[in-house]
Amino acid sequence: MPDVLRVVIVDDHSIFRSGLRADLDRSLDVVGEAADVDGAIAVVERTRPDVVLLDVHLPGAADAGTGGEAVLRACAAGPSRFLALSVSDSAEDVVRVIRAGARGYITKGSSGAEVSAAVRAVASGDAVFSPRLAGFVLDAFGAVAGETATANDELDRLSAREQEVMRLIARGYAYKEVAAELFISAKTVETHVSAVLRKLQLSSRYELTAWASERRLL
Repeated sequence: MPDVLRVVIVDDHSIFRSGLRADLDRSLDVVGEAADVDGAIAVVERTRPDVVLLDVHLPGAADAGTGGEAVLRACAAGPSRFLALSVSDSAEDVVRVIRAGARGYITKGSSGAEVSAAVRAVASGDAVFSPRLAGFVLDAFGAVAGETATANDELDRLSAREQEVMRLIARGYAYKEVAAELFISAKTVETHVSAVLRKLQLSSRYELTAWASERRLL
């Protein structure tokens, strides 16, 4: 990590940007600022900073609540890392920007020293959250991990061939189409489907489609 990190501040309040710039320590060099989505994308692409301090709610997006996400998506291919810095501490805002690619999320109640430390941590590859917000992220991504683990456990009940048949049937293929796809007989497909439904404790192919869709297996 370089001795001096290049930083861009994105926030629609000029007074906040000025105050934050003054409060950051000398290991951070503010190389640009922006007040809206388009300006943020332009300055990040032009300056390619190490870290972008990004407000969640920005003007310039179709939905005011997705301003930060729009910047994250537009700049996803670049080298910059993003640290969300917002007055909002809602679970929805936190999870949405983390899913969009932010490496951390801290509130505007943080001190200049805390923000500076968070920037350095994000630049080095760490994830940083204000203490109260960390729980939101753990809950959200823990739930996703739990759902994935459950789906994997259920899939483990099926043989490799049964999993192939299950996915095709769940996508709406007819028995004859599955047979042609997998080079087996329609009767064998029927046998596999019966086994899949029994092992997953389902009663029809419609329930199977719903089951697979819920677990993002289609």
